[in-house]
Amino acid sequence: MAFDNILVVCVGNICRSPMAEALLKQRYPDKAIDSAGVGALVGHPADPAALEIMTKQQLDITNHVAKQIDEKLVLKADLIFTMSDSQTKWIEERWPFCRGKTFKLGHWTDNDIADPYRHEITAFETAYQDIVDGLEQWADKIS
Repeated sequence: MAFDNILVVCVGNICRSPMAEALLKQRYPDKAIDSAGVGALVGHPADPAALEIMTKQQLDITNHVAKQIDEKLVLKADLIFTMSDSQTKWIEERWPFCRGKTFKLGHWTDNDIADPYRHEITAFETAYQDIVDGLEQWADKIS
């Protein structure tokens, strides 16, 4: 199974999923990578702390615009990454056909990636590292 379309999901689509989206795009420039939120702050840019962390990694997410997950996005995706079990469940309850292609990023270590929204920069740094670790565990399955 080729995962050519990857969707990354968090709650607001301004912190965790934009960071994960940028990291995936950097690693897999030939794939279609997108992100969305289950309760998106639609139209908002990425959180300033997320911007700061990604800028340090030479990744520019200044053009990110938050959007709400919808059926069109999940239909297109070959693989959907969430940040927690509850987000996976939320998606699978709405779109049962997403079972088997929706996994949390920390699936292999059963690790949820905590939401850093409205927390200090260290929470964003932790989320970033958890995302990097999660993507690493998926590397051999995605490529």
